[in-house]
Amino acid sequence: MEKTNAKKEKWSGILFIALFSFAALYIAEFQVLRSLSISPLIVGIILGMIYANSLRVHLPQAWVPGVIFCTKSMLRWGIILYGMRLTFQDVVAVGMAGLTVDVIIVASTLILGVIVGKALKMDKDLALLTATGSSICGAAAVLGAEPVLKSEPYKTAIAVATVVIFGTIAMFLYPVLYRSGILGLQPSEMGIYAGATLHEVAHAVGAGDAMGPEVGNTAVIVKMLRVILLAPVLLLMALLIPKVRKSKTSKNNEKSKITIPWFAFGFLAVIGINSLQVIPPSIVTFLNNVDTFFLTMAMTALGVETSFSKFKKAGPKPFILALVLFIWLLGAGFMLSKFVPSLFS
Repeated sequence: MEKTNAKKEKWSGILFIALFSFAALYIAEFQVLRSLSISPLIVGIILGMIYANSLRVHLPQAWVPGVIFCTKSMLRWGIILYGMRLTFQDVVAVGMAGLTVDVIIVASTLILGVIVGKALKMDKDLALLTATGSSICGAAAVLGAEPVLKSEPYKTAIAVATVVIFGTIAMFLYPVLYRSGILGLQPSEMGIYAGATLHEVAHAVGAGDAMGPEVGNTAVIVKMLRVILLAPVLLLMALLIPKVRKSKTSKNNEKSKITIPWFAFGFLAVIGINSLQVIPPSIVTFLNNVDTFFLTMAMTALGVETSFSKFKKAGPKPFILALVLFIWLLGAGFMLSKFVPSLFS
């Protein structure tokens, strides 16, 4: 009987997050937010955080397992279904130039994030989450890394906040730099630059649209190719992180466990299925909408588990790290986008 009641209470928590997520989807359709390319994921985490810092004390404790379920299981399914937005044909379409720039940007930004985070004496998980969001695909990458690192929800929320701030700045900055001629990049080069360095897919779409169809199309393809790199990055994290932490666990005679992110394999499998183009477009659209809802639920649940007191505890260091990575993306991305394409022409 107690188990039955516990399941009912858990479902109540899931339904509670689902209702919040429906509200986020509705609000994200407001014209002012659409013009800023603010996704439902971002609206969801903001709504969740507003609730966490105002009415959270009224949330029944029995509902908490349902909220936690959304931050874990719903998140994994959201990452898997994210593969429906990609195909391996994207790799061929963008060519080796875009792929090369993407790989260098992702690898260098992750390494720089770890180094700078260590120099700032930051929490290691928070530094890696921030670096992952900046290097790959913003909030979705942070969400993908969270279950591998097994970090606290508030750290995920802080990392997402850094992505939102600097990604939005870049989305408005890039079109200005391009239109002014300061960068001196050709449309294809600017497309690679934007796709390889802008944080969110929405940011790449928004900035690309403002710079014209030739830039926009290349930017989206390069950005989606960069998203594909999420899977191998998660696998490397799962393999390397336990080894790095082994010295700590060995002191307590504990065995270092390797967490296999099975959802990363699911992510790649879904990309493969979508690449075959055997699924009707209407079904693909439906699954993409379901995926957006799952990810919005995960973000909303993370927001509900995040209080401003935890932000104060983290201090300014995550935002300093994100600023350093933002400057790196601007500079290194420009240099690579200017010279790498000439190597493959």
